[in-house]
Amino acid sequence: MFPVMETTLSLIGFGEAGRTFAIAGGWNGASVHDRLTDRADGSAAIRAAYAVAGVAGRDRLEDAVRGASVVLSLVTADQALAVATAAAKAIAPGALYCDMNSVAPDTKRAAARQIDAAGGHYIDVAVMAPVDPARLSVPLMLSGARAGAGRAALAALGFTRIDIVGDGVGRASSIKMIRSVMVKGIEALSAECALAAAAAGVSAEVFASLDAGGRPKPWAERADYNLDRMMIHGLRRAAEMEEVVKTLDALGSGSTMTRGTVLRQRAIGKLGLQRPAPGLSAKIAQINDDRRQAT
Repeated sequence: MFPVMETTLSLIGFGEAGRTFAIAGGWNGASVHDRLTDRADGSAAIRAAYAVAGVAGRDRLEDAVRGASVVLSLVTADQALAVATAAAKAIAPGALYCDMNSVAPDTKRAAARQIDAAGGHYIDVAVMAPVDPARLSVPLMLSGARAGAGRAALAALGFTRIDIVGDGVGRASSIKMIRSVMVKGIEALSAECALAAAAAGVSAEVFASLDAGGRPKPWAERADYNLDRMMIHGLRRAAEMEEVVKTLDALGSGSTMTRGTVLRQRAIGKLGLQRPAPGLSAKIAQINDDRRQAT
């Protein structure tokens, strides 16, 4: 149970993350607002969820936030800025506003301006893994001028894996967003590959071939190697991937991700960097220098 005498907690949003955290932490009595209470088709369900978790539901966001010393924002990405703007109207001076939403750094900086101008303290929080089954052991990355205070408050609420990654709002979000390029991209690529393999009746052979590649290297080494291949062979690989697009389109399984691969391979290959520098950082510098010279 969170320390009621020391922390007055407010949650904005009571979806999977909010419910999971509240139940795991025993946040009984915390003030909660979820916009589903405004909808006839969702109001009963969300109020039942409040009861299960032992939290105090509020019909108005401002009522949930008012007087809280710690506010956790756990809403959908498209609502993150609007919620911060609304919360700023009622936030208590000095209250910690922990924005735990998966949004772009610029969105978090815009939200921070709203909260800070109102006298609150904005903290950029990136949730770095699924909340279920990790619950309060989910890894969190924090950034912002008040990240230290945010870490102490979140630890008091029961979170156990908290890292501060910088004092600028947007840094934690940058790590989360850019990591998602790989994590969510692989999900999408896996789906595109699996659907095509099933349509062609070659799933077992395709996956066996992928498994034969051996144990993967660390990501930095893999990125270095992959970029090396693209710099040298990008144009040829783009042409090959255009044939892959034709294959997938003929199967009717979809080729959205593969079309993107064609564009990226061709863009890197067209730079003409046939002698990649050793090391990932040096390769990236080569590419950036070439792009600057072209503009």
